Amino acid sequence: MGDLIHTLPAVSDMAAHLPGVRVDWVAEQSFAEIPTWHPAVERVVPVALRRWRKAWWTRPVRTEWKAYLRLLRERRYDAVIDSQGLIKSAALVAARAHGPRHGLDWHSAREPLASVFYQHKHRVEPMQAAVTRYRKLAGLALGYAPSGPPQFSLQALQEPPTPLRLDDGRLWPGPEGVGEFAAIMPSASRDPKLWPVDDWRAVLRWLAGAGCPPVLFAGNAEERARAQALAEGIAGAWVMPRMPLADTARVVNAATVTVGLDSGITHLSAALGRPTVGIYCATPVVRTPMTGPGFCLSLGDRGRPPSRAEVLAGAEQALATARGQAAA
Repeated sequence: MGDLIHTLPAVSDMAAHLPGVRVDWVAEQSFAEIPTWHPAVERVVPVALRRWRKAWWTRPVRTEWKAYLRLLRERRYDAVIDSQGLIKSAALVAARAHGPRHGLDWHSAREPLASVFYQHKHRVEPMQAAVTRYRKLAGLALGYAPSGPPQFSLQALQEPPTPLRLDDGRLWPGPEGVGEFAAIMPSASRDPKLWPVDDWRAVLRWLAGAGCPPVLFAGNAEERARAQALAEGIAGAWVMPRMPLADTARVVNAATVTVGLDSGITHLSAALGRPTVGIYCATPVVRTPMTGPGFCLSLGDRGRPPSRAEVLAGAEQALATARGQAAA
């Protein structure tokens, strides 16, 4: 999810430098809604590689694969750009599309062997923010130099969220009913990314005491159990039900501040311009820092989780920024 969000500014650059450009985007099926939020994306081609690889030789998967290839090959492209630099994205996506293939060179790709699938190989320094890497690669492929701050073009998500019925039967009334609230993302795709429970609860208690009660997000049952345990006994805390991505995004966009792990929801908050504090425990912050038009703070690093005091100070700074903007 985070990679898709970080690619949105590259599409905005394409639209700015190549008026009338038509963009098709291949995206993992579970997150295929994200590219549709960008006004320059004409078509999304969903792919389910994560699901397919579990049953690759079964008839239903082979049928889906053939349908995917038909859709991918319906058009001939002026450029096919693989921003991921992975063997699977190069071999199963870029190499299957019709058009000149562009990607990262041997020294730039996350998996160097992916570069053998590209006809045009580009050097992009790997140890820099993902948003910057993707913008530079697209510019090299299409013949322009990106400039200015990144534009995520998420105007489609500006509608306020509607009230939601929670799993415990309560009705979350939305921002008009609760006033200020903090969006909290305490789960991530891998356990090494997690932050200690006691530290999370200290931050949630502080936010609640500061008049900005936490709203926690969760996906699967394990994440929901974690969120409910963190929220227990915290005044005014809410645990959101599983929702479509656009509904989740609108709740995040209405939040006063966001505090979350290095995960897609937290990166989405930054892209939407919400004051955002990101917590890094297992990934190099230089490659995927919180990036967006508002206040962004990236705390910790791979192998060096931030302390409780660092996150509390960051949350206080984010909340002060949000309240200052609201008062201006």
